[in-house]
Amino acid sequence: MSKRNSQASKSAARERLRVERERQAKRAKAKRQVLVAGAVVGVLALAGGIGYAVVQANKPSYWESQKDDKVVAPANTTGTDGTTVVIGKSSAKKTLKVYEDPRCPVCAQFEQTVGSTVQKDIDDGKFKIQYIGGTFLDGDSLGKGQIGSRGEGSKNAMSAMGAALNVSDEAFLEYKTALYSTKYHPEETDDKFKSDDYLIKVANTVSALKDNKTFQNAVTSGTYDAWALAMSKTFDTNKDGVTGTPSFVMNGKILSTSDGNPPMTVADFTSLVGAALKA
Repeated sequence: MSKRNSQASKSAARERLRVERERQAKRAKAKRQVLVAGAVVGVLALAGGIGYAVVQANKPSYWESQKDDKVVAPANTTGTDGTTVVIGKSSAKKTLKVYEDPRCPVCAQFEQTVGSTVQKDIDDGKFKIQYIGGTFLDGDSLGKGQIGSRGEGSKNAMSAMGAALNVSDEAFLEYKTALYSTKYHPEETDDKFKSDDYLIKVANTVSALKDNKTFQNAVTSGTYDAWALAMSKTFDTNKDGVTGTPSFVMNGKILSTSDGNPPMTVADFTSLVGAALKA
Protein backbone atom coordinates (compact mmCIF):
# COMPACT_ATOMS: atom_id res chain seq x y z
CA MET A 1 0.00 0.00 0.00
CA SER A 2 1.35 3.40 -0.92
CA LYS A 3 2.02 6.01 1.68
CA ARG A 4 -0.57 8.19 -0.01
CA ASN A 5 -3.28 5.54 0.25
CA SER A 6 -2.37 4.83 3.88
CA GLN A 7 -2.72 8.52 4.78
CA ALA A 8 -6.04 8.77 2.98
CA SER A 9 -7.37 5.76 4.83
CA LYS A 10 -6.39 7.22 8.17
CA SER A 11 -8.05 10.52 7.30
CA ALA A 12 -11.22 8.75 6.27
CA ALA A 13 -11.25 6.73 9.49
CA ARG A 14 -10.83 9.87 11.59
CA GLU A 15 -13.68 11.53 9.68
CA ARG A 16 -15.97 8.56 10.24
CA LEU A 17 -15.12 8.59 13.96
CA ARG A 18 -15.87 12.30 14.18
CA VAL A 19 -19.21 11.90 12.44
CA GLU A 20 -20.14 8.98 14.71
CA ARG A 21 -19.24 10.96 17.83
CA GLU A 22 -21.34 13.90 16.69
CA ARG A 23 -24.24 11.57 15.94
CA GLN A 24 -24.03 10.00 19.40
CA ALA A 25 -23.77 13.42 21.03
CA LYS A 26 -26.90 14.58 19.22
CA ARG A 27 -28.76 11.43 20.30
CA ALA A 28 -27.73 11.94 23.93
CA LYS A 29 -28.82 15.58 23.82
CA ALA A 30 -32.17 14.70 22.27
CA LYS A 31 -32.72 12.02 24.90
CA ARG A 32 -31.97 14.48 27.71
CA GLN A 33 -34.44 16.96 26.20
CA VAL A 34 -37.17 14.31 26.04
CA LEU A 35 -36.56 13.30 29.66
CA VAL A 36 -36.66 16.91 30.84
CA ALA A 37 -39.80 17.62 28.83
CA GLY A 38 -41.43 14.49 30.20
CA ALA A 39 -40.56 15.50 33.74
CA VAL A 40 -42.00 18.97 33.19
CA VAL A 41 -45.19 17.53 31.70
CA GLY A 42 -45.41 15.11 34.60
CA VAL A 43 -45.06 17.90 37.13
CA LEU A 44 -47.60 20.02 35.30
CA ALA A 45 -49.98 17.07 35.04
CA LEU A 46 -49.56 16.36 38.73
CA ALA A 47 -50.12 19.99 39.59
CA GLY A 48 -53.09 20.11 37.27
CA GLY A 49 -54.49 16.94 38.78
CA ILE A 50 -54.09 18.30 42.29
CA GLY A 51 -55.63 21.59 41.21
CA TYR A 52 -58.56 19.77 39.60
CA ALA A 53 -59.03 17.63 42.70
CA VAL A 54 -59.03 20.72 44.91
CA VAL A 55 -61.56 22.45 42.67
CA GLN A 56 -63.77 19.37 42.64
CA ALA A 57 -63.49 18.97 46.41
CA ASN A 58 -64.54 22.57 46.94
CA LYS A 59 -67.23 22.47 44.29
CA PRO A 60 -70.73 22.25 45.81
CA SER A 61 -72.57 18.99 45.21
CA TYR A 62 -75.53 18.94 42.85
CA TRP A 63 -78.02 18.95 45.72
CA GLU A 64 -76.16 21.72 47.52
CA SER A 65 -76.41 23.83 44.39
CA GLN A 66 -80.17 23.24 44.34
CA LYS A 67 -80.62 25.00 47.69
CA ASP A 68 -80.34 28.36 45.97
CA ASP A 69 -81.92 27.36 42.66
CA LYS A 70 -85.28 28.75 41.59
CA VAL A 71 -88.12 26.63 42.94
CA VAL A 72 -90.62 25.28 40.45
CA ALA A 73 -93.76 24.56 42.45
CA PRO A 74 -95.95 21.64 41.37
CA ALA A 75 -99.59 22.18 40.57
CA ASN A 76 -102.02 21.58 43.43
CA THR A 77 -99.84 23.44 45.94
CA THR A 78 -100.02 26.81 47.67
CA GLY A 79 -97.88 28.86 50.02
CA THR A 80 -94.25 29.91 49.77
CA ASP A 81 -92.48 27.90 47.06
CA GLY A 82 -95.54 25.65 46.82
CA THR A 83 -94.68 23.88 50.06
CA THR A 84 -98.24 23.84 51.37
CA VAL A 85 -99.80 20.60 50.17
CA VAL A 86 -103.38 20.14 51.38
CA ILE A 87 -105.51 17.30 50.05
CA GLY A 88 -109.16 16.53 50.77
CA LYS A 89 -112.67 17.85 50.49
CA SER A 90 -113.11 21.57 51.04
CA SER A 91 -116.04 20.80 53.31
CA ALA A 92 -113.76 19.05 55.82
CA LYS A 93 -113.42 21.37 58.80
CA LYS A 94 -110.17 20.08 60.24
CA THR A 95 -106.78 19.23 58.82
CA LEU A 96 -104.43 16.44 59.85
CA LYS A 97 -100.79 17.30 59.33
CA VAL A 98 -98.79 14.30 58.17
CA TYR A 99 -95.01 14.46 58.61
CA GLU A 100 -93.06 11.82 56.68
CA ASP A 101 -89.68 11.04 55.09
CA PRO A 102 -89.77 8.92 51.91
CA ARG A 103 -87.01 6.61 53.18
CA CYS A 104 -88.55 6.20 56.64
CA PRO A 105 -89.25 2.50 57.35
CA VAL A 106 -91.77 3.33 60.09
CA CYS A 107 -93.64 5.57 57.64
CA ALA A 108 -93.77 2.62 55.27
CA GLN A 109 -95.10 0.42 58.07
CA PHE A 110 -97.79 2.99 58.88
CA GLU A 111 -98.81 3.29 55.24
CA GLN A 112 -99.04 -0.48 54.85
CA THR A 113 -101.15 -0.82 58.01
CA VAL A 114 -103.20 2.35 58.33
CA GLY A 115 -102.88 4.00 54.89
CA SER A 116 -106.18 2.69 53.53
CA THR A 117 -107.99 4.00 56.62
CA VAL A 118 -106.49 7.45 56.12
CA GLN A 119 -107.54 7.40 52.47
CA LYS A 120 -111.12 6.42 53.38
CA ASP A 121 -111.32 9.18 55.98
CA ILE A 122 -110.16 11.70 53.37
CA ASP A 123 -112.69 10.41 50.85
CA ASP A 124 -115.44 10.55 53.47
CA GLY A 125 -114.57 14.17 54.26
CA LYS A 126 -113.67 13.53 57.91
CA PHE A 127 -110.56 15.68 57.52
CA LYS A 128 -108.10 17.07 55.01
CA ILE A 129 -104.44 16.17 55.23
CA GLN A 130 -101.49 18.52 54.93
CA TYR A 131 -98.37 16.70 53.79
CA ILE A 132 -95.01 17.88 55.13
CA GLY A 133 -92.06 15.92 53.81
CA GLY A 134 -88.60 15.72 55.32
CA THR A 135 -85.30 14.38 54.02
CA PHE A 136 -83.36 13.99 57.27
CA LEU A 137 -82.66 10.31 56.54
CA ASP A 138 -80.38 11.56 53.77
CA GLY A 139 -78.45 13.37 56.49
CA ASP A 140 -80.00 16.72 55.62
CA SER A 141 -80.68 19.60 57.96
CA LEU A 142 -82.21 22.19 55.69
CA GLY A 143 -83.22 24.37 58.62
CA LYS A 144 -79.50 24.98 59.00
CA GLY A 145 -78.87 24.99 55.28
CA GLN A 146 -76.93 21.73 55.37
CA ILE A 147 -77.01 18.82 52.94
CA GLY A 148 -75.95 15.62 54.68
CA SER A 149 -73.91 12.68 53.51
CA ARG A 150 -76.18 9.69 54.09
CA GLY A 151 -77.73 9.59 50.65
CA GLU A 152 -79.99 11.18 48.08
CA GLY A 153 -83.04 8.93 48.06
CA SER A 154 -85.34 11.00 50.26
CA LYS A 155 -84.68 14.13 48.20
CA ASN A 156 -85.00 12.34 44.89
CA ALA A 157 -88.20 10.57 45.90
CA MET A 158 -89.61 13.86 47.21
CA SER A 159 -88.88 15.46 43.86
CA ALA A 160 -90.65 12.59 42.06
CA MET A 161 -93.60 12.98 44.42
CA GLY A 162 -93.70 16.62 43.37
CA ALA A 163 -93.91 15.46 39.77
CA ALA A 164 -96.81 13.18 40.74
CA LEU A 165 -98.52 16.01 42.61
CA ASN A 166 -98.23 18.11 39.46
CA VAL A 167 -100.41 15.47 37.76
CA SER A 168 -103.07 15.33 40.48
CA ASP A 169 -103.73 14.94 44.21
CA GLU A 170 -104.85 11.39 43.58
CA ALA A 171 -101.67 10.52 41.67
CA PHE A 172 -99.61 11.92 44.54
CA LEU A 173 -101.37 9.81 47.18
CA GLU A 174 -101.31 6.65 45.07
CA TYR A 175 -97.64 7.12 44.27
CA LYS A 176 -96.81 7.70 47.93
CA THR A 177 -98.61 4.46 48.77
CA ALA A 178 -96.65 2.60 46.09
CA LEU A 179 -93.31 3.97 47.31
CA TYR A 180 -94.13 2.80 50.84
CA SER A 181 -95.38 -0.63 49.75
CA THR A 182 -93.70 -3.84 50.90
CA LYS A 183 -92.75 -4.54 47.30
CA TYR A 184 -90.96 -1.28 46.56
CA HIS A 185 -89.86 0.36 49.79
CA PRO A 186 -86.17 -0.38 50.40
CA GLU A 187 -84.40 -0.96 53.67
CA GLU A 188 -83.39 2.27 55.39
CA THR A 189 -79.71 1.56 54.62
CA ASP A 190 -80.44 0.99 50.92
CA ASP A 191 -80.52 4.33 49.08
CA LYS A 192 -82.55 2.85 46.24
CA PHE A 193 -84.72 5.93 45.74
CA LYS A 194 -81.73 7.85 44.40
CA SER A 195 -82.31 6.06 41.08
CA ASP A 196 -84.66 7.88 38.70
CA ASP A 197 -85.22 4.62 36.84
CA TYR A 198 -86.41 2.94 40.02
CA LEU A 199 -88.76 5.80 40.87
CA ILE A 200 -90.23 5.63 37.37
CA LYS A 201 -90.59 1.86 37.69
CA VAL A 202 -92.66 2.33 40.85
CA ALA A 203 -94.67 5.09 39.17
CA ASN A 204 -95.64 2.74 36.36
CA THR A 205 -97.81 0.88 38.90
CA VAL A 206 -99.95 4.02 39.27
CA SER A 207 -102.50 4.41 36.48
CA ALA A 208 -102.17 8.20 36.16
CA LEU A 209 -98.37 7.96 36.01
CA LYS A 210 -97.90 4.85 33.89
CA ASP A 211 -95.85 5.77 30.80
CA ASN A 212 -96.61 9.42 31.55
CA LYS A 213 -93.84 11.22 29.65
CA THR A 214 -94.45 14.57 31.33
CA PHE A 215 -94.03 12.94 34.73
CA GLN A 216 -90.99 10.95 33.62
CA ASN A 217 -89.28 13.99 32.10
CA ALA A 218 -89.85 15.93 35.33
CA VAL A 219 -88.19 13.12 37.28
CA THR A 220 -85.17 12.69 35.02
CA SER A 221 -84.60 16.42 34.54
CA GLY A 222 -85.02 17.23 38.24
CA THR A 223 -87.79 19.76 37.67
CA TYR A 224 -88.89 19.62 41.30
CA ASP A 225 -85.50 19.05 42.96
CA ALA A 226 -85.34 22.55 44.42
CA TRP A 227 -88.96 22.15 45.55
CA ALA A 228 -88.02 18.95 47.39
CA LEU A 229 -85.38 20.87 49.35
CA ALA A 230 -87.80 23.71 50.05
CA MET A 231 -90.30 21.17 51.38
CA SER A 232 -87.60 19.60 53.54
CA LYS A 233 -86.75 23.00 54.97
CA THR A 234 -90.43 23.42 55.87
CA PHE A 235 -90.18 20.15 57.78
CA ASP A 236 -86.99 21.21 59.56
CA THR A 237 -88.40 24.58 60.60
CA ASN A 238 -91.87 23.38 61.62
CA LYS A 239 -93.56 25.00 64.62
CA ASP A 240 -95.35 21.85 65.77
CA GLY A 241 -92.39 20.42 67.64
CA VAL A 242 -92.08 17.50 65.26
CA THR A 243 -88.61 15.95 65.16
CA GLY A 244 -89.26 12.49 63.69
CA THR A 245 -91.44 10.54 61.30
CA PRO A 246 -94.15 9.57 61.03
CA SER A 247 -95.81 12.29 63.06
CA PHE A 248 -99.41 13.48 63.02
CA VAL A 249 -100.67 16.84 64.24
CA MET A 250 -104.20 18.14 64.62
CA ASN A 251 -105.35 21.23 66.50
CA GLY A 252 -101.70 22.11 67.04
CA LYS A 253 -101.05 18.93 69.04
CA ILE A 254 -98.98 15.88 68.13
CA LEU A 255 -101.17 12.76 68.19
CA SER A 256 -99.46 10.03 70.17
CA THR A 257 -100.39 6.92 72.12
CA SER A 258 -99.98 6.56 75.89
CA ASP A 259 -96.42 5.37 75.37
CA GLY A 260 -95.56 8.49 73.39
CA ASN A 261 -95.43 6.80 69.99
CA PRO A 262 -97.35 7.65 66.82
CA PRO A 263 -100.51 5.61 66.21
CA MET A 264 -99.36 2.57 64.25
CA THR A 265 -102.58 0.58 64.27
CA VAL A 266 -106.00 1.35 62.81
CA ALA A 267 -107.53 1.28 66.29
CA ASP A 268 -105.04 3.76 67.76
CA PHE A 269 -105.24 6.05 64.75
CA THR A 270 -109.03 6.08 64.69
CA SER A 271 -109.22 6.71 68.43
CA LEU A 272 -106.72 9.58 68.47
CA VAL A 273 -108.08 11.28 65.34
CA GLY A 274 -111.65 10.82 66.53
CA ALA A 275 -110.87 12.57 69.78
CA ALA A 276 -109.04 15.38 67.96
CA LEU A 277 -111.98 15.90 65.61
CA LYS A 278 -114.28 16.37 68.57
CA ALA A 279 -111.96 18.77 70.38
